[in-house]
Amino acid sequence: MNAPHIAKPLSRRRLLRSAGVTLALPMLECLRPVFGRAAQVKPPQRLLIISNNLGFLPKPFFPKNTGRDYELSPTLSGLSDVRNEFTLFSGMSHPDVNGGHSAENCFLTAARGPTKSGFRNQISLDQYIAEKLGQQTRYPTLNLGVNIDKANRSLSWTRDGVLLPAEDSAPALFRRMFVQGDPAAVKKQLQQLDERGSILDTLMDQTKRLSRDLGSTDRARLDQYLTSVREVEERLLTAREWELKPKPVATQPEPKDIQDKKLIFEKFDLMLSMAQLAFESDSTRIVTLMVDAFATPAFHLPGADNTTEGYHGLSHHGQSEEKVRQLAEADREQMRLFKKLIQTLAAKREDEARLLDRTMVLFGSNMGDANTHDNYNLPILLAGGGFKHGQHLAFKRDNNLPLSNLFVSLLQHLGVESNNFGSSTGTLTGLT
Repeated sequence: MNAPHIAKPLSRRRLLRSAGVTLALPMLECLRPVFGRAAQVKPPQRLLIISNNLGFLPKPFFPKNTGRDYELSPTLSGLSDVRNEFTLFSGMSHPDVNGGHSAENCFLTAARGPTKSGFRNQISLDQYIAEKLGQQTRYPTLNLGVNIDKANRSLSWTRDGVLLPAEDSAPALFRRMFVQGDPAAVKKQLQQLDERGSILDTLMDQTKRLSRDLGSTDRARLDQYLTSVREVEERLLTAREWELKPKPVATQPEPKDIQDKKLIFEKFDLMLSMAQLAFESDSTRIVTLMVDAFATPAFHLPGADNTTEGYHGLSHHGQSEEKVRQLAEADREQMRLFKKLIQTLAAKREDEARLLDRTMVLFGSNMGDANTHDNYNLPILLAGGGFKHGQHLAFKRDNNLPLSNLFVSLLQHLGVESNNFGSSTGTLTGLT
């Protein structure tokens, strides 16, 4: 019998140096340089995902009947003019994603057990799409927020379960999309990219020498790691190419910032406009937007005075008539903004198609009923994307369908070859 291969011992310093570089690398998959690709044949498909982390009052939100002849509920009544542009879902949630507010960071990840000790989030839907489709635009995704606690809440999470902070400043986002840096700034950015490339070159040399001292199992793991390094190199090359490419010309002036948290709906409206501008300029094709109601103090209701207390306090209404009334107004205002977004996207043309038909808009929440911290029967609306809308698709309220089934349908509609995501058990039936 041949003696087993025994790898040579490695110094602690050598391992730590390798680990340090590894930790500095972003997670990548299926990334290719954008400028080396053949011209696109299919028209671009886009996705905008919106979440209010305190949800809506469930009783006035969900209609009593289902199908295509359902009667709009009190909350949805303002959407009558666009009812054929969206689909309403009920009886959906993420299995084992509960614990009230703890579920807010799992809306796009479906990571189970957010209240359990040692919980670690997983990759969000938007980042998964970016991995699979590669960098087709200057920004693979844009992660936005309204009144968001950037250090603790986000819809976007990396494959390692790391929070990606949301951008909550419309002017900063505008400058990022449209303002070209001066030559010195561009040169500095290119130098930084080149320096990162040189680090990777050094790392590749080190790991190749290291492989000679490893057993077959560790060598296979190292090969996987080297593949990731090559993908990082491609991402850096893509970033360099985008840095040299002029940014698009803005069709409107830089927006004024809204910093007052009381103006939550004005800020929401502005960020929706920014998301639309990002799509029109093809700066990105994937946008997430979290409305952080939890972090919102007493706020202004259009046409009325400020609320009597903060959004979170109102959500725990305990059936108080005044609190419920204010929440109902807030819910209807959100639907008014949703309707405005649908109509604006429908009025924009891209070639011979409406921008709405090439843009899926998912609007929902991690919270089924904030008053009781219920994370089941989530309120979910889907507009656009070229689907045949105008219906209420209802699933079992006592045995919810995984929301990730809808996510898989969205993935496939975007051209991602995937049959599963999160806790999915398949694609969504009834959506055509």
